[in-house]
Amino acid sequence: MSKQSAEHHRKAAEHHEHAAKHHRAEAEHHEAGDHEKAGHQAHVAHGHQIHASQHAEEASKYHANEHAHH
Repeated sequence: MSKQSAEHHRKAAEHHEHAAKHHRAEAEHHEAGDHEKAGHQAHVAHGHQIHASQHAEEASKYHANEHAHH
């Protein structure tokens, strides 16, 4: 695996971890009845999920390019 591919995998994992933290915060705010804060946390979590998907896609591209000539 190339360094670029590995870095994209690391970044994807980091964004998934951040998204999970925001989802937990969203649940806590929701349970507390603070729907505005819950909505904000949901929005931020979604952004992290998008970034995670983008990094995973880039990692796949590097992997495919590395093995395309095999």
